[in-house]
Amino acid sequence: MKQPEEPRVALVTGGAIRVGRALTLGLAAAGYDVAINYHSSDAEARTAARRVEELGRNAIVLPGDVSDAGDVDRIAAEVEDRWGRLDLLINNASLFQSKPLLEIGEGEWDRVMAVNLKGPFLMVKATADLLIRAEGQVVNLVDLSAFQPWVEHPHHSVSKAALLQLTRIMARALAPRVRVNAIAPGAVLLPDDYDEAKRERSRAKAVLGKLGTPDDVVRTVLFLERSPFITGEVIVVDGGRLLGF
Repeated sequence: MKQPEEPRVALVTGGAIRVGRALTLGLAAAGYDVAINYHSSDAEARTAARRVEELGRNAIVLPGDVSDAGDVDRIAAEVEDRWGRLDLLINNASLFQSKPLLEIGEGEWDRVMAVNLKGPFLMVKATADLLIRAEGQVVNLVDLSAFQPWVEHPHHSVSKAALLQLTRIMARALAPRVRVNAIAPGAVLLPDDYDEAKRERSRAKAVLGKLGTPDDVVRTVLFLERSPFITGEVIVVDGGRLLGF
């Protein structure tokens, strides 16, 4: 008799809120057990974990700063202790800060780079053995600032452009056992403080004439899961907004 396959395991950084929460729940609905990393959103992480369990999957919540090597090593060790495998790492945790270039302090610059760029590097380094054993995949979340010079968000834009290049390097370094790709969402979840005028401007920038949703990102992750001949690529999920830049 054929033995049932072990459940697939995903680790989502920043997996308690916003797009990260959608990824956590979407992967659970697709059959993954999920490790939910968070930095300060404890209550939200525990709520997401309960929702995962309501969907019939298992979840653990893993507090930690992705830019801290000690925290990252502990997170990886807890995933291994709980499941002994990792099929999918989603580097979603990110800082999004706005400030004119010449007003950014050294500490502010370093903090954004630490979370947005060093964090994915540390996470991949710490989980590489698990991913290799499972022949898994990594998905790094960038955004349109990886392609466009967002002058209102200089350090964020630079960090995402660098993460896109790191994605390509990771894809070559971890091949052939692990695939590494990036997703660049457009307006899939606007800030809560956007009024209708700002929402309309965002909507108008998309060639498709509408806003996306976090589920568009989830579907793209699942597409990559089913596409074993894709690595080192970035999929832009923006309704055509980049075409009008």
